[in-house]
Amino acid sequence: MKISHFKLERFFAEYEFKVDYVLCCSDCESMTINELLSLEPGAADRFGRHRLGYTESNGNPSLRGEICDIYKTIKPDQVMVHSGAEEAIFLFMNAALNAGDHAIVHYPCYQSLFEVANSIGCNVAKWEAREENNWAPDIDELKRLIQSNTKVIVINTPHNPTGYLAPHETFQEIIEIARKNGIILFSDEVYRESEYRTEDRLPAACDVYENAVSLGVMSKTYGLAGLRIGWIAAHNKDILNKIATLKDYTTICNSAPSEFLAEVGLRHREMLVKRNKEIIARNLKVLDKFFERYFDKLTWRRPKAGPIAFPHLIGEEAGKFCDDLVKSESVLLLPGTVYGDYKNHFRIGFGRKNLPEAIKRFENFLAQRGQ
Repeated sequence: MKISHFKLERFFAEYEFKVDYVLCCSDCESMTINELLSLEPGAADRFGRHRLGYTESNGNPSLRGEICDIYKTIKPDQVMVHSGAEEAIFLFMNAALNAGDHAIVHYPCYQSLFEVANSIGCNVAKWEAREENNWAPDIDELKRLIQSNTKVIVINTPHNPTGYLAPHETFQEIIEIARKNGIILFSDEVYRESEYRTEDRLPAACDVYENAVSLGVMSKTYGLAGLRIGWIAAHNKDILNKIATLKDYTTICNSAPSEFLAEVGLRHREMLVKRNKEIIARNLKVLDKFFERYFDKLTWRRPKAGPIAFPHLIGEEAGKFCDDLVKSESVLLLPGTVYGDYKNHFRIGFGRKNLPEAIKRFENFLAQRGQ
């Protein structure tokens, strides 16, 4: 197969570990192994005795049991554990799609959500969210995009990079459109449980639609990116079986230590969620004041969930702006062009404790430019 370069990942490969502040991170504050193990009496001793053999290809049964607690209708044999969300996306696309199929993808988005389908030879339609509509995609446009050979609708809510969270009624409309047309719904839910108001939280797609596939991961809301553990949950046995067969040609199985630690994390996920939402809430207060001070230069649509947003740089392209910032202050922002034709936007991340220090550097940069 031939696939285009992953713009975002190539960008991070160049800068992420060379700067003082990554002000565009998509994950939340992490912790050490000792901190994670301290959440549970006896966990450290059990971890030290954990065998480093192969694990079950679809994930340790006890880990899959913990994942099921996130959902209302999913059983352990309806969960497939992967090496991060990326493997899960890659295998799902290859299991569900064939050359010539039509796919509709909520856009802008994480590149693999459409690029893998492109590489298979699919016709991909971008269901584009627009800033002037508070980054909400248009339901009528979704209806117009559907074709007789549409196999998959891909959605992402809470949304990367905008922080958009679909209202309950919009989410239900999407479900009904997919159901009416017999289309698989792939729902990227990696930021679920990071909603600022609990009442805004949407149900998992796999719990309300029999032909939906929900994507989850340890890295975003829970802040355990280094474990490289993600999963899909679905009632569609055919898709699950096809993914299992394909996984024999990728990772085969997951890291035994990572699965153990992910299981501990999920048993205490409410604490992890509370911790990271508190960090996000503190950082949002800093950002609210920051954007108020620089309203003539920067605007944003304040997100409703997650640790990221997609501000607009007024009268200037973000590519050079971000490049100048990283060279001047060693602060990294992600230019919107990694998502496509968003040359005046950049992604900002606020799920880590050091945001206030990074913002001070950012303000130094703006002051030096006379702004």
